[in-house]
Amino acid sequence: MAATYYIGGSPCAGKSTAAEILSRRYGLYYFKVDDFLEHYIRQGALEGYPICGKILELTAEQTWMRDPQLQCEEEFQIYEEIFKYVLADLERVDCKKSVITEGAAYVPKLMKRLGIPHRRYIAVTPAKEFQISHYKKREFVPYVLEGCSDREKAFSNWMDRDILFAEEVQKQCGEEKYASIFNDGSIKIEELVNRVAIHFGLNHAG
Repeated sequence: MAATYYIGGSPCAGKSTAAEILSRRYGLYYFKVDDFLEHYIRQGALEGYPICGKILELTAEQTWMRDPQLQCEEEFQIYEEIFKYVLADLERVDCKKSVITEGAAYVPKLMKRLGIPHRRYIAVTPAKEFQISHYKKREFVPYVLEGCSDREKAFSNWMDRDILFAEEVQKQCGEEKYASIFNDGSIKIEELVNRVAIHFGLNHAG
């Protein structure tokens, strides 16, 4: 495996779209953390990790009607608990290509603890309005909120959780001197892709 490039940040910022385009453009193996997230949480619960176990037991009502600050704090705790599973699966990638991987699980402080070089990590976070507009287009949202007594309030809590998460990621990037891109919707996807490619030095590869 020649190299691994990490894209962190928060949902609805353009991370996965950028990673997919970059994987095709530069012949990279794409590893999407969210494809395995439920499996990692279940694995964590089986190993006795408290937040993983708690999250699996909550109903939709209990999950989304909680205070967004608490939801955000537990989101970071989940990524701390499952981080070793993500890394283990990355180690098992059996290919000669370089790897591009993305997910909110790549929290700046965890990246720093792992010793990831600054040129191999970048975070992408959205403005609140941009995030909400994209979430509203996603077909899975009603299914996630199914069972909530007040779906409008539940959705608002969900959005507030993710904005708090994005703000903390931006803060950690500043503290750990990692690069970040704030997407307010004015950045076209091609520009976002190019900025990430330049940061990783992919535009000079090969």
